[in-house]
Amino acid sequence: MRINKHRRPIQTVARTCGRVGRPQETRRDFLISACALTAAHSLFSAGSAFARGEQTEKLRSASLIQIDRAFRDATRAQQVPGVVAMAASDGGVIYEGAFGSRHLGQGPAMSRDTVFRIGSMIKVVTTVAAMQLIEEGKIALDAPAPAVDSALASPQVLIGFDATGAPQLRPAKQPITLRHLLTHTAGFAYRLWDADALRYARAIDGLPARKRALLPRSPLMFDPGTRWQYGSNIDWVGRIVEAVSGERLDRYFRNHILDPLGMADTGFVISPSQRARLANVHRRKPDGSLVPEPFEKQITPTAFSGGGGLYSSAPDYLTLIRMLLQGGQFNGARILRPETVALMGQNQIGHVEAGILKTTNPALSNDVDFFPRIPLRWGLGHMINMEPGPNGRSTSSLTWAGLLNTYYWIDPTKRVAAVFMTQVLPFADRPALSLYGQFERGIYGAVNAA
Repeated sequence: MRINKHRRPIQTVARTCGRVGRPQETRRDFLISACALTAAHSLFSAGSAFARGEQTEKLRSASLIQIDRAFRDATRAQQVPGVVAMAASDGGVIYEGAFGSRHLGQGPAMSRDTVFRIGSMIKVVTTVAAMQLIEEGKIALDAPAPAVDSALASPQVLIGFDATGAPQLRPAKQPITLRHLLTHTAGFAYRLWDADALRYARAIDGLPARKRALLPRSPLMFDPGTRWQYGSNIDWVGRIVEAVSGERLDRYFRNHILDPLGMADTGFVISPSQRARLANVHRRKPDGSLVPEPFEKQITPTAFSGGGGLYSSAPDYLTLIRMLLQGGQFNGARILRPETVALMGQNQIGHVEAGILKTTNPALSNDVDFFPRIPLRWGLGHMINMEPGPNGRSTSSLTWAGLLNTYYWIDPTKRVAAVFMTQVLPFADRPALSLYGQFERGIYGAVNAA
């Protein structure tokens, strides 16, 4: 168990050099180094040097003010119901803002401790769990994946449909490995972004139970290692973590990742007080307006997925990605070795194209291409942009997202980690992505000014 008794929960480690905006909407802390730089100029520099330090601080403040303005304008115009966003560098938190409301047009305002459904952003947590078990020698990246299910032990590849619409399958040409699963190259797909997977599901649903039992629930869309397709791969990794560790997934997360990092607002099940801070889900109508979805039923799960179902908050999730930015440790808790974190951020799929998804259900997701005309690859848990991003992100930055338009990125070159959270369907919502882009540009404006 990786618990450090002297760990501290996430906290702001820098004092504010300057503040803007209304207190109930945002609180911002600049890097210690930035404050120290300003102080050094005032004490030891003369004339133009002091002016340059002053100008740097003005440029940084102007960039952060722009983020506030963008968030305030977007929530007042109800382009998004509410948003919480945070960013940090090695020295500490450099931005945090909470704007709008948890429920459009009513209810409490967004706050830094608002709880969100983070969808597929759980996949990084599951990947961290798997990498811990690799470090302990309990599983290996390139050995056949543990046979926790026939879908892994004897994978079948969908090769087409006959004249009657019945699916045609054959055995996979090679075993599925953990590396395949962690990089979405095993062949599993989500029906939401794969027309053949959707057609297969519909085809077997129409068969008699006896025939349906003879077919795999989760066939592969291609042979392992030959293509990339986003799918249920990390769901299977969660099953593997449970089987190898001997712990239920929620307990493994709690014991080895969440508690050591002080992530008290992250989990599969939330308390009544956390539910009182939960943001409501909203849906984008064809005319561009938003309507709140009915509140979900409170159900206590008994089984847990490595690919979805986790709740978290912006401060909690920022803690997780700051741990990765800092080579596997944070606030005295060592979660992974530095070399393991470095491996997670490296291209693991060679020249295979990744990251572009075509929706089969526009009500749940738009088509996805976060970096048009930029080559994309996959590491262990993250998407990687192989060229600089349009909003300031460096080459080889790491990112992914959740279905309800929650997003994060880690920039190891410029030493920035950031999280953006709202609760809107469909995925890859254009107004939310536009606001996310403005947030990113503002963060890099502040970072570059320093």
